[in-house]
Amino acid sequence: MRLRIIAVGTKMPDWVEAGYAEYHKRLPRDFAVDLVELPLANRSKNSDIARAMEKEGEAMLAAVGKGDSIITLEVKGKPWSTEQLAEQLAGWRMSGRNYSLLIGGPDGLASACLAQSSARWSLSPLTLPHPLVRILLIEQLYRAWTILNNHPYHK
Repeated sequence: MRLRIIAVGTKMPDWVEAGYAEYHKRLPRDFAVDLVELPLANRSKNSDIARAMEKEGEAMLAAVGKGDSIITLEVKGKPWSTEQLAEQLAGWRMSGRNYSLLIGGPDGLASACLAQSSARWSLSPLTLPHPLVRILLIEQLYRAWTILNNHPYHK
């Protein structure tokens, strides 16, 4: 199983890069998580936000691996506890499939991404800044891995 995090936004602040890198380096080699960063569509004072989101969605879907199941991260998704995420992760590993987890830009995810998702997951009922979601996501993936491997980090 391979996980691919596909996120809108490049040139993250150093604290985002450092936070993501800290948890990513803790994962073992046999638990592959790749980060694909996509540029934010142009936005200006008179921009068509719906069109910008559509362009971002097209780029995200183009970055999804062939045959990957798509999991979208969104505020209206289903909340999973860390233990439930560990159960999901165990199921994903047993399925033999690869998964792409999509993080939208500042305006959210395009409807095309939502339509193709096999699951919609909410990290919180709060609206979170998309750079912060990267850190929360990789930390929770690491924490779920520790649960499945009886590692003391989760305790």
